Amino acid sequence: MKLVILDRDGVINEDSDDYIKSPDEWHPIPGSIEAIADLTRAGFTIAVATNQSGVGRGYYSLETLAAMHEKMISLVEAAGGSIACIRFCPHVPEDNCDCRKPKPGLVRQIENALSCSARGAWFVGDTDKDMEVAVTCGCHPVLVKTGKGQRTLNKGLSVKELEVYGNLKEFADSLIQDTQ
Repeated sequence: MKLVILDRDGVINEDSDDYIKSPDEWHPIPGSIEAIADLTRAGFTIAVATNQSGVGRGYYSLETLAAMHEKMISLVEAAGGSIACIRFCPHVPEDNCDCRKPKPGLVRQIENALSCSARGAWFVGDTDKDMEVAVTCGCHPVLVKTGKGQRTLNKGLSVKELEVYGNLKEFADSLIQDTQ
């Protein structure tokens, strides 16, 4: 299985410091839906691993989060793509759970759901937490400059073999070309 794990906010959809609190506020980053469809057609399995502390903070409900994910899935499927698995952490940092990135819980949940290992998969994110969990789980760390990505890059990262792309579409195009 050729697995690509994506963070959601800032990678697939526009991010906001005020949180994305409804399907109406959920807007895909240009090219991201097409990128997922292209990766699907090229034989990659797509999973999403996302921290959603807005649930734990009371900004939106699990039902609203599900509606946002339904919107994302509908757009991806309409473009000819597929998301095999979505796993999210609804907790606030103070909960000290094992699923909030950079802890590996979400990736382990994806491995269990898809009956595979994430070792060697690509993990695409826009924060240092995403890069940390990628390395912890043996994934290829990929930083996109969308969302918080440029800010993360400017802070400096000491991640070996870090790949950096302007956005998810640039990454997808490169990966597809490199693996054909």
